[in-house]
Amino acid sequence: MKILITGATGLFGSHLAKSFAPIGELHGLIRPNSSKSMLGSLQDQITWHEGDLSDVVALEECLEGKDLVIHAAGLVSFNPEDQEKLMQVNTKGTENLINSMLETGVSKIIHISSVAALGRSPEINLIDEEHKWVESNWNTPYAISKHLADLEVWRGVQEGLSALIVYPSILMGRIADQRSSTQIYNYVLEENSYYPKGRVNYIDVRDAAELVLRLFTAEKWNEGFILNSDAIPYKDFFEEMAKAFGKKAPNKEVQDWMLEFALFFTTIGRKLGLTKSPLNRQTAMLSQLELIMDNSKVNRMLDFAYRPLAETLAWAKSNES
Repeated sequence: MKILITGATGLFGSHLAKSFAPIGELHGLIRPNSSKSMLGSLQDQITWHEGDLSDVVALEECLEGKDLVIHAAGLVSFNPEDQEKLMQVNTKGTENLINSMLETGVSKIIHISSVAALGRSPEINLIDEEHKWVESNWNTPYAISKHLADLEVWRGVQEGLSALIVYPSILMGRIADQRSSTQIYNYVLEENSYYPKGRVNYIDVRDAAELVLRLFTAEKWNEGFILNSDAIPYKDFFEEMAKAFGKKAPNKEVQDWMLEFALFFTTIGRKLGLTKSPLNRQTAMLSQLELIMDNSKVNRMLDFAYRPLAETLAWAKSNES
């Protein structure tokens, strides 16, 4: 089996490459100057094709003869200034990939979406795969771009493709990875004082990659699955993290009124070029919600034991790959 992975050099893509390496010949779509360091020695076992999701010619060339596409490439950003870039990379890039698959006859895709793509509404605390997307001020530009990317994949299904879509929550990798989802560690490492009053949904990136492989092996085509280990209060999450890292845990709960001041100064600082903080009204208020991403569908289908949070955090601070 010949497998093309987009985003193989990223956090999730590199772990997916490690999980799928035993079952197929790996190919990777890579942009010039991208670092392959997260793949370790596996990088030498991957056949690389230079290009990106905006290059249709390169996409069609590297798709020729492939049996499966794992689409893990994408942009994660909560900076309001990146709205257009998110649409170009996540939505238009996925549209280009689907069209190229249809053109070259590659029929199977594993699409890495995000729980954000399922949408948010403040009156609903439990979200599953059937959650209906509604226009809402709670949906970030990132969420919108991923939701529209999902629609491109479902369009491909209507035109004959077989798709498996997964919706991972916050992916917990190693501190050293310094990717977007692992930035949450820095909050505790810097010993910040405040914690949001909402819940954090998370999963060890190694568990997420293993779940994708098992869903693929079980041939769960044309379905979507939330990948989430647990949803716990930020207070408990940060306390566990502080204990593992030998740091002082945040001990003051953020009240809604405090966010107004934080948002004001962050907005001014960003305009003056003094800060690159991703904090905005949407991300701040979302962190205050008691949201739970329901993982019962995948749990019913697979007998899977998630790594305990303490084990993930011990690995996060280690040098193990």
